[in-house]
Parts: sequence; structure tokens; C-alpha cells
Amino acid sequence: MGERKVLNNYIPPDFDPSIIPRMKRQKDRLQEVRMMLPFSLRCNTCGEYMYRGKKFNSKSEFVVGDDYLGIRKLRFYIKCTNCAAEITFKTDPKNSDYECESGASRNFESWRDTEQ
Repeated sequence: MGERKVLNNYIPPDFDPSIIPRMKRQKDRLQEVRMMLPFSLRCNTCGEYMYRGKKFNSKSEFVVGDDYLGIRKLRFYIKCTNCAAEITFKTDPKNSDYECESGASRNFESWRDTEQ
């Protein structure tokens, strides 16, 4: 029973790692990320409010052809907790913020007006 707790495995002396095939990942594949919602928003489909800090399983990808001073933008896809409609938002490195693209509208945040 103690062998199941061992952190390292036996490697035979004639083992050749070049024989093992390498996994190739597609470049355009979406990466799954567990993240917290960076701003409060309201779903356009059902009207559900989702507040900042709510945890989501999201998919992220780099936005093709859209960057700011060489910094690539990321696009995130999440689903509404009530109706499962897709909501997308992307990073905005120019303003150090996020911008909501589709599926939802961003709630008014009074602290954002005082900064501008």
C-alpha cells in the first residue's frame, strides 16, 4: 500500500524518451480557464445580473489582428448562469480594463466616472 504514495517512478536503464510520441496542440484551440468576473454585467437574453467576483469556467483565446503596442488581447467566453446564453468580453490593455463585446451589457460603476 505504501507504493501508491511514492512521488517518483522507476525508470529502467534502457528507457529511451525519444520513442514516446509528443502531443501536438492546435494553435487556434480555445483554452479553458477558471476565472472571476472582472466587472458587473447584465445578460441581454434573460436580464440576470452577474456581479464582479463571480467564478466562471471560461474559454479564452487570443484576438487575431487586434493588439495594443504589441500586447495581444484576450477574448473570454462565458455562459449566463440563468439561461446559458454566451457572453463574450475582451481585455483592453490601453485602459487597463475589459470591454464587453456581446451577450451582455456592463453595469454602471460610479468609481469609473471619477477616474476619467
